[in-house]
Amino acid sequence: MANHKYYIVYKPFGMLSQFTTEAPGQITLRNLKHVFETDIYPVGRLDKDSEGILLLTNDKTINDRLLNPKNKHKRTYLVQVDGAVEQNKLALFEKEMEISIDGKMYKTLPAKAKIIAEPNLPPRQPPIRVRLNIPTTWISIELIEGKNHQVRKMTAKIGYPTLRLVRKSIEKLDLGELMPGETQEIPKELLLNLLKL
Repeated sequence: MANHKYYIVYKPFGMLSQFTTEAPGQITLRNLKHVFETDIYPVGRLDKDSEGILLLTNDKTINDRLLNPKNKHKRTYLVQVDGAVEQNKLALFEKEMEISIDGKMYKTLPAKAKIIAEPNLPPRQPPIRVRLNIPTTWISIELIEGKNHQVRKMTAKIGYPTLRLVRKSIEKLDLGELMPGETQEIPKELLLNLLKL
């Protein structure tokens, strides 16, 4: 029987969601303090400029069960955007939205978005650029798919560029008390339960 391992990582800003560099000076999962088994890999990705929960495992059965949109696994993102968001603009997330993915037009699946109070998150390093005369808004966005740069493209589409993006949870698997760069091992039964697998 395979010895499967499951970890969650709070991926910090500026780190690639992989173990190998593509250019000199890049920060990857190899730069985390935790030393992972050699067959561990990330399930899904967060782009370099995004932060938050990343699942790592050597259990290959998890990939399709978690990433296939037909399985409707909910991911929750906390997003700081440029500008004071109008409530009616958030309703656009609940309909199909056309965004460009790899040069082709893609219609998103319905999502949920709501304005929230500023969440209690660790400060980002480096901090976002603040413009004193332009307010920012925090919104919570729930998706059941994860296309490349999808959240950033959706907020830009409704007129509010993303300044900071943190994936808080995948289903009920949550960042909890983890700080950027920290790793936590999760028992299989608990993980499958939290992910509704």
